Amino acid sequence: MNNGVEARELYESLMECEGEPSTRNALDRWLERAGGGYRSTLASAGEYATRWWEVVESEPTGQFLDRELYALNRVSDILLYGYQPPRADGGGVQPWLGLPVAGYRAFFADLGMTPFDGTGPFDPFLHEIVEVEQADDPDAPIEVTEVFWPGLMLGQLLYARAGVRIRAGRRHAEAGVADRFPLYWTFRRRARPVHDRSHGWGYNSGWGTEFRLDYRTPHGDRLNVTGDCPIDGNPALPAEHPLNLSPEERALTPAERRDLLRNRTLLRTPEAIGALAGTDRWADDLIPYDWRLPEA
Repeated sequence: MNNGVEARELYESLMECEGEPSTRNALDRWLERAGGGYRSTLASAGEYATRWWEVVESEPTGQFLDRELYALNRVSDILLYGYQPPRADGGGVQPWLGLPVAGYRAFFADLGMTPFDGTGPFDPFLHEIVEVEQADDPDAPIEVTEVFWPGLMLGQLLYARAGVRIRAGRRHAEAGVADRFPLYWTFRRRARPVHDRSHGWGYNSGWGTEFRLDYRTPHGDRLNVTGDCPIDGNPALPAEHPLNLSPEERALTPAERRDLLRNRTLLRTPEAIGALAGTDRWADDLIPYDWRLPEA
């Protein structure tokens, strides 16, 4: 199926690279070892109708996909690092980065993914907000003004969103929130806090993190398909039940929770910020990883 090749090995080898030549060499050697078997197995995650994630516990292919989709996403995160605007303090430069965007596109295309350039109307399914230019008109809609890196699709499965700068009125996207609030389902970014289920676990345990599955199908988008917690809570359970919403999550409006799920971050200061600000690290108590939208 995969000749014993794992994306975790690639990630660890890239962490030792310095500059473009060694990075390209590590990617090329790993791709050669992976071969067509790896690509064809990876492709089986690309169709929503297969519902492969439902047999992760019982089928070797499902276990492989669950592990590799997450590990390859970590590879993507460190390759993307060099395309991101620097932090305000000038830090965050790491020596192993140096692969041009064309090389990033080519590597994932060799794995059977389809890069997309990220231009066109703003779409939270396809676009990750990296920077916000605040428009004078508070009602100005979100528009993409620059693309920092391309996105990736694996069949119907969204693999990585394109990173973009946007211009918007503050009623749609607020500078300092849409581009600086923690980005969930994300292992690493250069200039903003991130929140990933692997954080806080031991090094080996973190590699068992589930990759978020979003599918764009002919019948509509299917977001976070493995989620099993209603996004507005479960009225049949006590409020304090561990499978219900936390107090911080209940403090968000339904629209704010939906924004968080679709954009993987908040777009505006929450209406209940006064109450939330009294809670230490309230953003860490937002755990949207199991949220599920109501069925259409």
